[in-house]
Amino acid sequence: MYKNMLTTTISDFRKDIKKHFDSVTSNYETLIINRGKQSGVVVISLEEYNALCNTQHELSSKLNEKRLDSAIEKLKNGNGIEKSLLEL
Repeated sequence: MYKNMLTTTISDFRKDIKKHFDSVTSNYETLIINRGKQSGVVVISLEEYNALCNTQHELSSKLNEKRLDSAIEKLKNGNGIEKSLLEL
């Protein structure tokens, strides 16, 4: 799934910082603040940042990466098991 991505200049960001932060946190958008030709800053919500950190952690081990790939393949092939939250 691709996320929405917004861009702005540092000047416009300063003018309406609350609107930009609300958009990032409420709509799960990524904001790129351009600071020149080859320079910029990316703003994401704390929730999105934590999700990226968790994904990086999950994929940091080759063994864990293989387990996750295997589980995804089983789900794609219809071999998943459905459980309610109470069964977990």
